[in-house]
Amino acid sequence: MIRAYTNQDKEELIALLKLNIPAYFAEEEEADFVEYLEQHLEDYFVVEENDKLIAAGGLNYFPESGESRISWDVVHPDYQGKGIGRKLTQHRINHVRQNPQINLLIVRTTQLVYKFYEKMGFSLAKTEKDFWAKGFDLYQLHMPLRGN
Repeated sequence: MIRAYTNQDKEELIALLKLNIPAYFAEEEEADFVEYLEQHLEDYFVVEENDKLIAAGGLNYFPESGESRISWDVVHPDYQGKGIGRKLTQHRINHVRQNPQINLLIVRTTQLVYKFYEKMGFSLAKTEKDFWAKGFDLYQLHMPLRGN
């Protein structure tokens, strides 16, 4: 089940992120994630199975430039590779398509998972070495949402 994030989910989500350190996130990113949840949250969704949070991911909006950004995707290691991330990403693509102000969906990720987004229809736009932390490069991908 995919539902909107609530403040009661915060501690469980931090624990979920920790399960993905150091495989997909650097240790220092935990503080960034907490700040995101407390100060930069716009639309954030969680995936529940049997009353347990197994994945989460968000959207942030930049209507002045007609862009939205996928943010803070995290999937429980036991559920990776089982289609959960695909369903959550498609849910957000469908959600953002309903906003006529948004023409471009952007994801900023790492070299570890950018191919997942390419399979979802995103195209690689740029890279930057050690952007997130040492060994965690920026891979920015784009998906046009309307004919430009």
